[in-house]
Amino acid sequence: CVISLFQAKSCICHMCGAHLNRLHSCLYCVFFGCFTKKHIHEHAKTKRHNLAIDLLYGGIYCFMCQDYIYDKDMEQIAKEEQRKAWKLQAFTPTVVSHYQCTMTGIGEKYSTWEPTKRELELLRHNPKRRKITTNCTIGLRGLINLGNTCFMNCIVQALTHTPLLRDFFLSDRHKCEMQSPSSCLVCEMSTLFQEFYSGHRSPHIPYRLLHLVWTHARHLAGYEQQDAHEFLIAALDVLHRHCKGDDNGKKANNPNHCNCIIDQIFTGGLQSDVTCQVCHGVSTTIDPFWDISLDLPGSSTPFWPLSPGSDGSVVNGESHVSGTTTLTDCLRRFTRPEHLGSSAKIKCSGCHSYQESTKQLTMKKLPIVACFHLKRFEHSAKLRRKITTYVSFPLELDMTPFMASSKESRMNGQYQQPTDSLNNDNKYSLFAVVNHQGTLESGHYTSFIRQHKDQWFKCDDAIITKASIKDVLDSEGYLLFYHKQFLEYE
Repeated sequence: CVISLFQAKSCICHMCGAHLNRLHSCLYCVFFGCFTKKHIHEHAKTKRHNLAIDLLYGGIYCFMCQDYIYDKDMEQIAKEEQRKAWKLQAFTPTVVSHYQCTMTGIGEKYSTWEPTKRELELLRHNPKRRKITTNCTIGLRGLINLGNTCFMNCIVQALTHTPLLRDFFLSDRHKCEMQSPSSCLVCEMSTLFQEFYSGHRSPHIPYRLLHLVWTHARHLAGYEQQDAHEFLIAALDVLHRHCKGDDNGKKANNPNHCNCIIDQIFTGGLQSDVTCQVCHGVSTTIDPFWDISLDLPGSSTPFWPLSPGSDGSVVNGESHVSGTTTLTDCLRRFTRPEHLGSSAKIKCSGCHSYQESTKQLTMKKLPIVACFHLKRFEHSAKLRRKITTYVSFPLELDMTPFMASSKESRMNGQYQQPTDSLNNDNKYSLFAVVNHQGTLESGHYTSFIRQHKDQWFKCDDAIITKASIKDVLDSEGYLLFYHKQFLEYE
């Protein structure tokens, strides 16, 4: 088999030249034939070569038994070759043209589609074309609450409306490598995308998804109300573990070593610079993150500073009302230098002794989807409460001021705010917002999702209603989802 495949000049049917129709290769000689058109059958009968291998799935067909036969060694070889082939087709969203052109499955070769004479005739007699308009509701579908599962429903709505994730699953890119696909959360998400974009309008019942979450994230099992942020992180973790495959992510437990679709979309790199206050030596570490958790005014953690724009000006697209906290304020606080104090001295590699230091966090690598978690639930030994402080957030967000490269440029006196915002890779667009109504003990989650460029809808479990941009921006905000603008497909 291996010799015949190496000797073959091209994998097409030797009788009709087709590259599809369940192409099989003879295990006795260098011959490829269609299974659907029975060209491989004719070859087997003529040459008495009774074994052939399915080039798409690696199964061995016996023409004497007239059935596929199981061989453990051949199955292992097929899986290994599939892994190698998938690795060669690795999905790279940073190269958009490559992403659009490598949607083929293993063993398949797609040619440019051309209409047949019959199709051309039909097109001439039916000149009207269906177009996706701004009123289109494809992709909008409610979710039945299965008993305090609103926390899950709102995250599912956000994930199914993530532009690049949607493109991935609707292109059927997931290749399951689990022994039991029925226990694969990625397979279920793939099915979920098909359900959402099937055109059905009745609410979907996500019972299989709930069961898989309970199975793989046992701390979320049960019908008690759970935290939507905790569910998001748990879901991304399980999806990451189920779809990364044996060949992509086992160099380390660090998500940065994985090339799966979850990490390609959601993983960023957070840079931590610790500066010695004596010798000014800097120790730098970079850690992966799936979301950024931001402190809010009103919490027990002192909140400082507010942005210079809090006097009524506009910063990062946010309209500031005096005294209103903005998302930019929260990000400035998150990335400001923090003095660690005498109780948290570190051993400086330059001084070779324990010294006081400052720590500053910045973004080394931005993810395609930036998720911001506003820390509204405060838990401590003395205090358990919800923080209802209103935080203004923009439709468009520029993350350039919070990048490690911007910090380095400022330190060198070279920093300039970019003037060409259209080509700025650090610009994001808001596409989903998760909100929580009620108290810490009793509450309800809803979400706003963007369907088209300026079309927003409110998702309240099974009920979906049209929403205005004002409704979205006036909401309290718990989880904010932003997508890189240059990788969006509308």
